[in-house]
Amino acid sequence: MHQLRAKNFLAVLLGVLIIGIAGSARADDVEDSVKEGLEYYKDGDYSSAAGSLEYAAQLIRQKKGGQLEVFLPKPLPGWTAENASSQAMGAAMFGGGVTAERKFKKDNSRITVQIVTDSPMMQGMMMLFTNPAFAAADGGKLEKIKGQKAIVKYTPTTKKGDIKIMVVNRFLVSIEGNDISKEDLKNYAKAIDYKKLSALP
Repeated sequence: MHQLRAKNFLAVLLGVLIIGIAGSARADDVEDSVKEGLEYYKDGDYSSAAGSLEYAAQLIRQKKGGQLEVFLPKPLPGWTAENASSQAMGAAMFGGGVTAERKFKKDNSRITVQIVTDSPMMQGMMMLFTNPAFAAADGGKLEKIKGQKAIVKYTPTTKKGDIKIMVVNRFLVSIEGNDISKEDLKNYAKAIDYKKLSALP
């Protein structure tokens, strides 16, 4: 049992090392945390080792969030935007995930664009894209936007709506707005470079 647990731990350690080298998220901090974790592991302090490795993984997720921010659209003519922000959560919080977000406004109109990845909640969204009946039951309509499958919801009476787009089954793009037109929503959905996003490691 001890040997099996040790092998599993080494597998996790190796995975973090590979990701850390590839992602180079504040490389010194990542490498230091991984080395620290390895030392704890050699000393038999598995709890401290796991904590150091999780800290390294969190730094890498933060770096990935910064990469996603680049793909958030610029404000369209007549709109202003807040600074882009990103958040990385470990598996202990809602299953984990990386989110980048930017808010836009024009007079009373508000739109928020999010890009999410590495979240287990995306599995439920994928069902909506593979089964049109699920999307329709939730009030959505399947459409194509820049070659991507999109679920579009819009209520003219309240001027509220949202668009969900799943990109290569790895990224969930969400555009939500209040006091907006359906065209506003679609224009922000079209402002994202899905080809480059798809190529993100």
